[in-house]
Amino acid sequence: MDKNTITGFLLITVIIVVFALLNRPNQEMIEKQRRYNDSIAQIEKAKAESETAIQEVNSLLSDSIKTTLDSSAVIRDAYGDFSVAALGKEEFITLENSVLKLTFTNKGARIYAAELKDYRRHDSLPLILFQGSEANMGFTLITNNNRILNTANLFFEVLLPIEKDTLGNQILVFRLKTTGEGYMDVVYTLPPDNYMFSFSIKANKMSNVMPAGTNFLEMQWTTRLRQQEKGRQFESRYSNIQYKYLSDDVEKLSESKNDSKQITNKLKWIAFKDQFFSNVLIAEDAFTSSFLESKVEPEDSPYLKSYRADMTIPFDPTGKTSTNFRMYLGPNKFNILASYDKGVAKEEKLQLHKLIPLGWGIFGWINRYMIIPMFNFFSKYIGNYGIIILLMTIIIKIIIFPMTYKSYTSSAKMRVLKPEIDEIYNKIPPEKAMERQKAVMDLYSKVGVSPMSGCLPALLQIPILFAMFSFFPASIELRQESFLWAKDLSTYDSIISWNAYIPIISKYFGNHLSLFCLLMTISSIISTKLTMTTTPTTNQPGGNLMKWMMYLMPVMFMFIFNNYSAALSYYYLLSTLITIIQTFIIRSMVDEKKLLAQLHAKRNQKQPVKKKSSWIERMEKMQREQQKALKNKR
Repeated sequence: MDKNTITGFLLITVIIVVFALLNRPNQEMIEKQRRYNDSIAQIEKAKAESETAIQEVNSLLSDSIKTTLDSSAVIRDAYGDFSVAALGKEEFITLENSVLKLTFTNKGARIYAAELKDYRRHDSLPLILFQGSEANMGFTLITNNNRILNTANLFFEVLLPIEKDTLGNQILVFRLKTTGEGYMDVVYTLPPDNYMFSFSIKANKMSNVMPAGTNFLEMQWTTRLRQQEKGRQFESRYSNIQYKYLSDDVEKLSESKNDSKQITNKLKWIAFKDQFFSNVLIAEDAFTSSFLESKVEPEDSPYLKSYRADMTIPFDPTGKTSTNFRMYLGPNKFNILASYDKGVAKEEKLQLHKLIPLGWGIFGWINRYMIIPMFNFFSKYIGNYGIIILLMTIIIKIIIFPMTYKSYTSSAKMRVLKPEIDEIYNKIPPEKAMERQKAVMDLYSKVGVSPMSGCLPALLQIPILFAMFSFFPASIELRQESFLWAKDLSTYDSIISWNAYIPIISKYFGNHLSLFCLLMTISSIISTKLTMTTTPTTNQPGGNLMKWMMYLMPVMFMFIFNNYSAALSYYYLLSTLITIIQTFIIRSMVDEKKLLAQLHAKRNQKQPVKKKSSWIERMEKMQREQQKALKNKR
């Protein structure tokens, strides 16, 4: 281990220690967490007692021999002031607008089913986000007799008829009654033509039936995520729980494994997300404390994942203020999600568009400010998305053509100098590698050629390639859109499929062969061969290995892209084909004999003496040290 490595490890250790000290919780934070833990412990204890009592109720109610009088007594003991809501008949009410159909149940005053009217499953069935027991939402109520009840198990009264305000919003009111004057309303408001709606909980004289000082409720929200797309593995890869801190960025749980997190900081929203659709719960104020959990379902399950969120929310038993929420049940479509931040102050922006994985840093910027506007523009006038992708590819290739041209001319300069470089390599033995390198660099310097000038244009194109890698799999616009043999551009286009499980192959490649992916691989191999013929090579060790690696990479990419969306493979296929065409065009434009004459002419010109670069100085120093070491060995 050299000196620099040891120094690096020491610096990393110091940074970790300082970071730990700075982020150590203070006494106030510790005390706050202790109070929160104590309250949770109290709730859990009472909850256990309540569950025992409720089990007794259920046992009693199922026994026909017991008398009604006895049943009533046990119910009152178990449910206290909420005993009037312990029994009832489940009723269903439907609200719908042009895009959303919601079915509610009076048991728990929750959404029983949610259907997106403009979308279908991969098998053409209606797209239902959840139904029945697949999703649940409830609030924990603590009674004066120290019973813990969940609204999901209580029967609400439906205040009919459904109201409609001047803006066309449909309003549905559920009321949870008590034995006294107190009650709690859950009010849903569904606007027209919108995937987002609001709901609120408001108490009335509930302070008489709840412990003094109650100012919060525990909220529980669970969902089993349905498989909606053909490619289960790919859909699961883009499914996770995401959440936004009140005044900070969006974060997420793991997509690939079971994951959970206890969050003590305030959250603005929590999203149960799959590849193309999301269930987002938004607090008007904040979720003050949250526990999030994501579990991966078995491969043979009709569900992808199980989501759970336990949150603490503000609550006023006196009824002076209500607790308000918004909920988004809809597609992960950039324009729709971004529209909720229009005309909103910066500190109040929801940033729901971050649910769409457009890539981090510069890749996300390229998608947001270049690719998406271009895609939306063409979508207004062209209905075929295969044609749209073709036009986008051509435009992108035209934009980066100057860089492609510069990269080719740089390679051409090095190619015409290859005889002179080979002469240097033949003159200087391999053991003097530094001397060889210096001689080659001197040659480049004399003729005005920079080896990096050919690499930089290629590197500048990489952000666009990575941006597209994020854009196509996340674009719901491509979902169930056909082109040529591909029935759905958002998933793989299988021309051959099999059911047998093949070790390694089935896990990483899949039980199918995508035609666009195969064509992309073939075109990449052709492009590689063309590039190898136009790129100067030397007799350096490892040259043949590098050559074979260049041919092997397209095959490796085939294993990666076989499960990806057909649109992505189609784009890379088009990009590669256009690159091949551009290469032939540039070849016809560049006269290598004329180029060599220009280089020789530049070499013969008297050049001003330039100060050696630090890199050249280091090269010369290393060479001197190498030569000194060789002399000492002799």
